[in-house]
Amino acid sequence: MKKEDIITLPHPHLRQRSQKVGIITPEIKQIIHDMEAATIDWEASREHEVGVALAAVQVNLMYRIIVVRNDFNNKDDRSFSVFINPQITKFEGDLEEDFEGCLSIKDVYGKVPRYTKVRVKAIDAEGKEVRVTAEGFLARIFQHEIDHTNGVVFIDHIRDSPQAFYQLTESGHLRKLEYKTDIKDNQTLWSDATKDASEQHGWND
Repeated sequence: MKKEDIITLPHPHLRQRSQKVGIITPEIKQIIHDMEAATIDWEASREHEVGVALAAVQVNLMYRIIVVRNDFNNKDDRSFSVFINPQITKFEGDLEEDFEGCLSIKDVYGKVPRYTKVRVKAIDAEGKEVRVTAEGFLARIFQHEIDHTNGVVFIDHIRDSPQAFYQLTESGHLRKLEYKTDIKDNQTLWSDATKDASEQHGWND
């Protein structure tokens, strides 16, 4: 897959829940490979951004699968870990705001509140159970990607926060967006957002 296979808002699938994976077939393994390839291809076209993770829904495949970059501080490391049917079993720590972007939301960043520590269970590509305790940025990644499997995108958490929206400039800096003109009634962002994030299980599953 290529970056062109990544869907973006207002595609309706981004606000639909994905289905659990029952049996890990060769098709599922190919999907995982394709997700990784699409993430790397997207990153190659972005001078100031890194593709740190992707959910299957973002390539328009409605499975509860996420891939997470093993070293998101090193663009030369193109390896990923795979989490199938991921669930957050416990939220810990404090709620902290930090910037998030998304391969499926063009040109918008946001300051999103997330828990600083989460416990995650899933299965890997071989069907073995995986349990992870994630802190800091990795905890944020898991919350962001598992949201995707539940039909939630990061902007849903901050829809009513006028000061939370930003745009990445060509020089790699974040510029605050004007909420009333750029965000509030933007049909690209909100055309399928019929519920707020809390009603769509944004914080738990």
